[in-house]
Amino acid sequence: MNYAQTLEFLYSAMPSFQRDGAMAYKPGLERISAFCRHAGNPQRDFYTIHVAGTNGKGSVSHMLASILRNAGYRTGLFTSPHLQDFRERIRIDGEMIPKQRVVNFVDKHREKMTELDLSFFEMTAALAFDYFAQNDVEVAVIETGLGGRLDATNIIVPELSIITNIGLEHTSLLGDTLDKIAFEKAGIIKKSRPVLIGESNPVCDEVFERTAAGCKSETIYAQQQFECLAHSVEGTVQHFELRRTRDGRTYSVDVDLAGEYQLHNVLTVAAATDYLHEKTPLTISRRAYIEGMRNAAADTSLRGRWQRLGDSPLTVCDTGHNAHGIARVAEQLRASKYDKLYCVIGFVQDKDLDAVLPLLPAAAHYIFTQASLPRCLDASVLAAAAARFGLQGEVVAGVPAAVARARELAGPGDMIFIGGSTFTVAEAL
Repeated sequence: MNYAQTLEFLYSAMPSFQRDGAMAYKPGLERISAFCRHAGNPQRDFYTIHVAGTNGKGSVSHMLASILRNAGYRTGLFTSPHLQDFRERIRIDGEMIPKQRVVNFVDKHREKMTELDLSFFEMTAALAFDYFAQNDVEVAVIETGLGGRLDATNIIVPELSIITNIGLEHTSLLGDTLDKIAFEKAGIIKKSRPVLIGESNPVCDEVFERTAAGCKSETIYAQQQFECLAHSVEGTVQHFELRRTRDGRTYSVDVDLAGEYQLHNVLTVAAATDYLHEKTPLTISRRAYIEGMRNAAADTSLRGRWQRLGDSPLTVCDTGHNAHGIARVAEQLRASKYDKLYCVIGFVQDKDLDAVLPLLPAAAHYIFTQASLPRCLDASVLAAAAARFGLQGEVVAGVPAAVARARELAGPGDMIFIGGSTFTVAEAL
């Protein structure tokens, strides 16, 4: 098979959450464990950091990968979903896995993958582990797909587990309360391996501490380790003055990621880096930390996080898609300066619209659209639902046409926001 045929096999033969939604979710570690045993357990050949959470896990994973690379380590990065190219999910030192490596892996293991009935995500995780092991990766940052306890990535034994935050998401699969979702995320905590909590929440903290105590693992809270003394923005670069609480040491940190919500992720990454340097075999200098943060997006090709696509009118996209993420996007929109706001919005069918739509600014003009995947919600249905919350606008079929319409309407002093789902952003990019 060539690369295009290989991707067709993966998408057609194996359930993909990105394409099929909840029906593709196959919880449990039996299949991925059996396959990795068949492949020689490649996930044991390098150090790992495991990152879960409702929002921010992608940004945290990319920042850590950039820092580790700047510290001189050959660094793997596994994330999901991708925006435009499947190979975005698997990187070494910022470079995507070559097409031929994907083809070779599937050719070699296709029969076993079919026999075990692997999901698309299980296959992708196994591919990442194998690729990292075969290419002498020293440390890999591994982002969970959905949940944690039964996520295919949870066969690793990391140097550090990180849970960024907890919000209501995928409630039909993970539970309909914060403590139930926290229980699923807490499943990444391993025996005698520490867990770092990015954002403290009394309901969730109790779950994390109970789980950690059962594993005899240390619980670390990022907000107790570091605090932000000052914050400023210059163009697309954010500047943070951080203070380490245990000794008062300060750090001047620039980050090439926009969006004030990144403060939570910056504190999480500072605490994670500090722990990895102080308590694990990994050595991370102050220089590596500063350089890694300054070039996090550039080093890892991270896109879609309050990403500026144009000026006059200011045009920004963001992949925040659940209530927790949309609330932060809405807060950033309120802090932005513009004459009029135009929002190009599209969601997936299983989104809890009653939870997310009230968070969006009512004063904007909305252009309701849908990306080309079958999972995406019909734009007319979205417009009708939005009207119940006072969100007014028009329906334009197809994301490119919707963005073009926004640019036609917006003046130089206006702002265009593109979001609602990863797929809307992907097609806009």
